[in-house]
Amino acid sequence: MKIAVGITGASGAIYAKVLLEKLSLLPKAEHTIQLVWSSNAPMVWDLELQGAPMHDYAFTTYDNHDFMAPFASGSAGFDAFIICPCSMGTLGRIASGMSNDLITRAADVMLKERKQLICVVREAPYNLVHLKNMTAVTEAGAIICPASPSFYSIPKSIDDLAATVVDRVLQLAGISIDTFKWGNSK
Repeated sequence: MKIAVGITGASGAIYAKVLLEKLSLLPKAEHTIQLVWSSNAPMVWDLELQGAPMHDYAFTTYDNHDFMAPFASGSAGFDAFIICPCSMGTLGRIASGMSNDLITRAADVMLKERKQLICVVREAPYNLVHLKNMTAVTEAGAIICPASPSFYSIPKSIDDLAATVVDRVLQLAGISIDTFKWGNSK
């Protein structure tokens, strides 16, 4: 599988960290992972994760204004683009068809190619504009996966709690992972 990951400046850097950690464990021969950060993402990462290294992941990373990145074109054949966390500003630009940076261009590519676009939205409460934008991208073929953790797996740490969202995102992207499933005693 070929997967691109966009990390925006929305609160919820823990979700991006857990996602990158889990993607790092996938067999490299079977998965290509490429990465793009919005301009605000590093600031939020530093604020929320207080010194956790951002660049310890062996993924090819592109500048958010590099339209030559492979996943900026449908011909590159990426299977999924995960935006985690997805700011409401990014979601609004995707909903309106704006491709003013690599993240919004890659989202546009996924929609036009009918590939998986998964937006892990982070905001509370939602206003009507947020809801309309979520509806618009859903109608265009994206999946909105709110960063709403589950508790029935009895997570033991904040990383475990974030993993309840990330594991669901990976499943939505078509990646088979070992995780808690309702009805199974794990």
